[in-house]
Amino acid sequence: MQLPVVAQSGVFAQPWEAKAGTPEIRRIAEACDRAGFFYLGVCDHIAIPRAQAASMSTVWYDLVATLGFLAACTERVRLLTYVLIPAYRHPLAAAKAICTLDALSNGRLIVGVGAGHLRGEFAALGVDFRKRGALLEEAIGALQAALAEEFPYHEGSFWRFADLGIRPRPLQQPRPPIWIGGSSEVALRRAARLGDGWLPQGVPPMGMKAALDYLRRERERYRPGEPLEVGMNSPWLYVGRPPEDFAGNCTSGSPERIAQVLRDIGSLGVQHVGVRFRSRSCTELLEQIDRFGREVIPLLEKDGALGP
Repeated sequence: MQLPVVAQSGVFAQPWEAKAGTPEIRRIAEACDRAGFFYLGVCDHIAIPRAQAASMSTVWYDLVATLGFLAACTERVRLLTYVLIPAYRHPLAAAKAICTLDALSNGRLIVGVGAGHLRGEFAALGVDFRKRGALLEEAIGALQAALAEEFPYHEGSFWRFADLGIRPRPLQQPRPPIWIGGSSEVALRRAARLGDGWLPQGVPPMGMKAALDYLRRERERYRPGEPLEVGMNSPWLYVGRPPEDFAGNCTSGSPERIAQVLRDIGSLGVQHVGVRFRSRSCTELLEQIDRFGREVIPLLEKDGALGP
């Protein structure tokens, strides 16, 4: 699940999140940990241009600080950067944060990366928006080197480094996985060529099934025989009978019905699903998470609908 409260875009934030803060973040994270969720995701924005503030809001908690907080208040759930924009940082700075987070979380970090989309944010940070794809691809290689070796070597068009050591080292070996986000054809091909997994950011223009088929063909073309972790996001869910506020804008019903929706997604060949729940308060969200963990997840585990 993408962690609520820490990102409050008008596209997905629910009204109660506007007044929520650290206590609610902790309670949600702990609830997901107890319920057996696979990951909690946190997004990456540094400064929102005024022109986009009304729709996106300016509430975007710092990704590294937030994941460090989550590492301290959870024990099992994986921690996902969904997604880190490598172009905003030198690869050594990003690698230092990733290595530290993986060590602090006892090897639970997943590194999701993306090209970024907010032109004004790139301009404010002095990064060429037109080169964001090239910057991402070079950064992936630089991060792979820095996460696998204490003294990495990288010689590229944008960054060069050698004979510089980074500790602490990540606990995951040979390195934490890198999943690549994006839903364009270019992003899908990039994930197939360079990534350990793919993270959708919206439904691809070609449709999800066609995108997954394309992704697998490209993987076999560039890296035959190598696995690729693939995820997909669910529709808005509500376990049980929803209040009238949500009746027309979420998938709801019995635990078995919710499980079937996720089985159908799993049948496309995905290994994990990002779920999201309609709620009118933090308390209602916690109830949904708890019920999902007790009544829906066991149904999926029983029939092996999703990957481990």
